[in-house]
Amino acid sequence: MRVCVIGTGYVGLVTGVCLAHIGHDVICVDNNEAKVKVMQSGTSPIYEPGLSEIMQSAMSKGNLEFTTNVSTAIANSQILFIAVGTPALPTGESDTRYVEAVARSIGFAINGEYKVIVNKSTVPIGSGDWVRQIINSEIEQRNLDTTPQFDVVSNPEFLREGSAIYDTFNPDRIVLGGNSSEALSLMKELYQPIVERAIPANDAIGKLSAETVPVVTTDLNSAETIKYAANSFLATKISFINELANICGRVGADVVQVAQGIGLDSRIGNKFLQAGIGWGGSCFPKDVSALIHTADDYGYDAQLLKATVRVNTTQRLLAVEKLQQVLKILKGKTVGLLGLTFKPDTDDLRDAPAINLIEELNRLGAKVKAYDPLIQSPEHHSILSTVDLETTPDGLVNGCDALVLVTNWQEFANWDYVQLAKQMNTPIMIDGRNYLDANVLAAAGFYYIGIGRPTAGNSLVTKRLQHNSLSIDNKVA
Repeated sequence: MRVCVIGTGYVGLVTGVCLAHIGHDVICVDNNEAKVKVMQSGTSPIYEPGLSEIMQSAMSKGNLEFTTNVSTAIANSQILFIAVGTPALPTGESDTRYVEAVARSIGFAINGEYKVIVNKSTVPIGSGDWVRQIINSEIEQRNLDTTPQFDVVSNPEFLREGSAIYDTFNPDRIVLGGNSSEALSLMKELYQPIVERAIPANDAIGKLSAETVPVVTTDLNSAETIKYAANSFLATKISFINELANICGRVGADVVQVAQGIGLDSRIGNKFLQAGIGWGGSCFPKDVSALIHTADDYGYDAQLLKATVRVNTTQRLLAVEKLQQVLKILKGKTVGLLGLTFKPDTDDLRDAPAINLIEELNRLGAKVKAYDPLIQSPEHHSILSTVDLETTPDGLVNGCDALVLVTNWQEFANWDYVQLAKQMNTPIMIDGRNYLDANVLAAAGFYYIGIGRPTAGNSLVTKRLQHNSLSIDNKVA
């Protein structure tokens, strides 16, 4: 099938590349000429494991191309994906101006061939009808002899940055919302190789299940709601376990053991029960806010969702509280951050907890150092101009009064903490993801503090802290 994907961010580029991999003829469109030139050379502008390999393979087979010419791409395609960004506005609602611009471009360029317009962007509930109206208004202004025929379908994405390729080919379900049987039939045909697990082998795809993928067909509004509901529920689940972690820290329980115990309940499940310093990224924050805003628009006070956001906001600064509990005054102290991105295997800093942490440490007068495998220059975010970005573990820990693990990159589990402890003023580790082995850290010479877990203190470090009048409350977790 001939497919056009408009917008080459995380969702658009991954969608286009993966559809090309299963044999469709895909043209990806972006208005950024420099970015398009990079992609035309076979280089991915974003970091996503496995993406470059599949992208180059699809280009070599002639199934994938990139252009800035949106009108030609629209005219020559059967299925048009709208995959532009919908960032959150200060009010919490989604900024849909890019979606509107694409819809107007489609209305201007659409020809006589029947087309399916697919909302892949996360858009406010009711946007399917809104997009149809915009396209029709543009068509009417063209005074054509024959009115182009099209339908709008909602096809929300459920991709996780860092495993987007795997998620595309191994989805829990494919959601298709629309009112046209013809459009839904074409969409099912488009995804048939994924549904039937008939996908060309590739290491990035992983092991495929033998079972077919469920296809959920709904009306437009329900499909749009499913996306917001899924992300809001997962965000609520994380905020719940973080609330529980704070209780565990006060009563002497271990949230990791508690999470294991409740996660074995089939009604609950063990996913998204990892306590830490909060969720971030491009999806959870804006999707929860957008659903709250939609509820407000229709006269409903979404109290649970608002509490989910409040818990997450508070949780992000928990690491600072723990630093103050052991170091007391942070002014003049040096704190090293292990990781900056909101999750591992991505270079995305959008709404990352590390940003709030840096801002608060700066406010308190601490010197901040950081190491992240993919973030090694200040160009990724303006706040990084206030941070000493290091490129080695030794460079990070040298002279530090404490470390905070912010992102659970795999390499952090393999560092030589025995040697690193010797280079620090006081070897303290605040494990903001409960990722490291507390006993290993203690044996290496660290005083370990997790989130909702008992501390693991090296006796020599404890005595040094006490000698410096830095009292440690062993009940703090």
